[in-house]
Amino acid sequence: MVTTFTINNCDIGPGYPTYIIAEMSANHSQSFEQAAKTVRAAKEAGADAIKLQTYTPDTMTVKSDSSLFCHKSGSLWEGKSLYDLYSEAYMPWEWQPRLKEIANDMGLDLFSTAFDQTAVDFLEEMNVPVHKVASFEIVDIPLIEKMAKTGKPLIISTGMATLAEIDEAVTAAKGAGATQIALLKCNSAYPAPPGEMNLRTIPHMAEGFGVPVGLSDHTLGIEVPVAAVAVGACIIEKHFTLSRDIPSPDRAFSIEPHELKALVDAIRTAEKALGRVYYGVSEKETQSRVFRRSLFVVKDMKAGETFTEENVRSIRPGYGLPPKFLKEVLGRKSARDIKCGTPLSWDCIS
Repeated sequence: MVTTFTINNCDIGPGYPTYIIAEMSANHSQSFEQAAKTVRAAKEAGADAIKLQTYTPDTMTVKSDSSLFCHKSGSLWEGKSLYDLYSEAYMPWEWQPRLKEIANDMGLDLFSTAFDQTAVDFLEEMNVPVHKVASFEIVDIPLIEKMAKTGKPLIISTGMATLAEIDEAVTAAKGAGATQIALLKCNSAYPAPPGEMNLRTIPHMAEGFGVPVGLSDHTLGIEVPVAAVAVGACIIEKHFTLSRDIPSPDRAFSIEPHELKALVDAIRTAEKALGRVYYGVSEKETQSRVFRRSLFVVKDMKAGETFTEENVRSIRPGYGLPPKFLKEVLGRKSARDIKCGTPLSWDCIS
């Protein structure tokens, strides 16, 4: 049984609307005004939340020229040191309370991924409604326990994690006091290829851990998250930028405002289409039902004449007897004269 998850009195889980998170990440380009515009654009596009990241270069890594601390060949950030990348990408912490006020004034949730324990303390001072564990930090059990001890709901991304590592993280969170946990299926490639998303893991993970499961998506476009909703994702997180023309470490795999709106609209349509288990005639089908096939007299008949395949046929519309009675009708006699085009009924048969 999958439990529900609540953020600011918004229920998340099976049977509830998908919770859609716009991930700002590094798409502020070190400009507060751009960050504020991004928050407003996320709300206008229909997102439920905007997510930040709370770290500094020094809380993430150390400054080093060693190749151990550089992105390797094939990476989107090939040759760049971790310290330099995080220096370019991090958001000044003093912006974050101000951005939360802007978001909350518009009815938009704002929270952040903490990457170390000092960031958790900072976000607690901001009174964020939920804590987020990044895929790369799922192995940092002390950090997960620190978040869990706050008593806030906890979202854990699972990119690269084995089933055993996910279980270890969830067990640690519960052991430290977390009572509301959600997991996000994730592929931590940037961008992620659709062929490696393995979305069927989502219902398997939900069944195995009994918690809401969503998708943190790094693919290009909006098709994959919509497909995720179709297989049971309750949360969608997607990197978001005002424009991919604005320089940013994350711009290549981020969607723009018109794409986020299209994603939100597509998810809401998918939710309606999923509906419920139902058989029979829907409201809009009622008028179409009459155009089913039924038995009609297709040649003028005299009283006492035998019904044959030449004078009775299964045709549209559906005003006559159901076609399943054709064998029972053939060989019997007409009770009266019948005109061609008359729907066959039992009172026509002697």
